[in-house]
Amino acid sequence: MDISETDLLGWSRIFALTLGMGWAAWMDHKERRVNNEHWLVWVKPALFLWALDLMNQGADFTIYLTASAVVAYASGAVLGRPALSDLLRGSKMDAVVTLWYLVSAAGLIMGAILYQSSNPLDVILGNDTSLGALWWRTFSVLFVVILIDMAWRLRLLHGGADAKALMWVALLIPDWTTMPLTLSEATSIANVALPPSLALLMWGGLSFLFIPFILLGRNIAAGHIQSVGDLRLAWHASRIDRNDVINRHVWLLTTVIELPDGSTGAHHRTRAPRTTPSEEAVVESIKALEEAGIDQVWVSSKLPLLMFLFPAIVPLVLLGDPMVLIMPMLGL
Repeated sequence: MDISETDLLGWSRIFALTLGMGWAAWMDHKERRVNNEHWLVWVKPALFLWALDLMNQGADFTIYLTASAVVAYASGAVLGRPALSDLLRGSKMDAVVTLWYLVSAAGLIMGAILYQSSNPLDVILGNDTSLGALWWRTFSVLFVVILIDMAWRLRLLHGGADAKALMWVALLIPDWTTMPLTLSEATSIANVALPPSLALLMWGGLSFLFIPFILLGRNIAAGHIQSVGDLRLAWHASRIDRNDVINRHVWLLTTVIELPDGSTGAHHRTRAPRTTPSEEAVVESIKALEEAGIDQVWVSSKLPLLMFLFPAIVPLVLLGDPMVLIMPMLGL
């Protein structure tokens, strides 16, 4: 069976996505952090495949520089931005990065002037297949990266690793043109579809809907539901031994309160604290539970988003954009 350049690029991107995201998800699960070095390593195959894709489509230098501008903006999340004070002190690294910014910005502006006759609406509708359409598709990745960055800055995406992962996906898979969607062509023929990085986030978000059912089933099977009141917690929390709290990535929901008769008892919060308590505060809470004779406590797991983005690769590859599938079901 003959494999076209487009198919080869698509499957190479999926292979890189699976390995890079899987490794990041494992680190986030074990340590609740992903080092910047991880993204510096895995951005290399992403940029290599993007460059091959642009080469395969006959891109000119303005399109390459527009892609470079996207990478330059995204790099700030990992490398930081050059500072004027460092430039005045003669920092060579900041001077090189600033020069990169300027050259990329110049290329982006030249591309905008060169392809100003290309109508973005024609590009969206698929009526324009010229280099102008390729420039617009490349330029649109910048908006995706900016959106992800703003979501991180505004705390809509809580973890820096989550934002960096989505930016990396935006660079690795800038559009759907090379994605070998195996079960549905709806995304390929749709006039409007979410960018692959945001579609992956959507699939990951949809997987959160299964968590209450999984936790409820586990708590029923383990016999943790001993009263009607436990049902308030069983769908989003787990019961574990008091001494295991300090060694696990969880929020402690059980605290000690003083009862009206002067004795102490357990109180179970239904929500995790807004701010993560310090280790010293957790140790004090565990000590208070021990003194009150409370051995089993309810905890809410700290679930990293990357743990949901990794399995979301499967529906992304099989089905594409979830919104393209959901909207017709809603009659839209």
